[in-house]
Amino acid sequence: MREVFSCKRCGHCCHGESTVSISRPEQEAIASFLGLDLTDFLKKFCIKKGNRVEMKVVDGHCIFYGDDGLCKIHKVKPFQCRRWPLHPSILNDPMAWEAIKADCPGFDPKATYEEVCELVKRANSGY
Repeated sequence: MREVFSCKRCGHCCHGESTVSISRPEQEAIASFLGLDLTDFLKKFCIKKGNRVEMKVVDGHCIFYGDDGLCKIHKVKPFQCRRWPLHPSILNDPMAWEAIKADCPGFDPKATYEEVCELVKRANSGY
């Protein structure tokens, strides 16, 4: 399979008005990585939205987006961050693919919907 995606480490996916939800194990892993207890981590770095816990947004980007354009918690970043932009929503909706492709410079401009669907299937099954 030819390479249709290569992360450019541009940080564009870290920008926006919200971040991803983080599970309790992810919260604990990030807190431990930062040398914080869970309560302090949640107060300093997270926001609760209904039943969800998300990382805070600061100046239009994830609180863990570094000045160097890299993730400060890369080694323990949440699952949703690790798999982006290869999100399963692409599989059932070509418009989702178009929106994600328009937002992410890591995709080969010549990549077809079928190629990306195959990549998403492989990425989300652990290959």
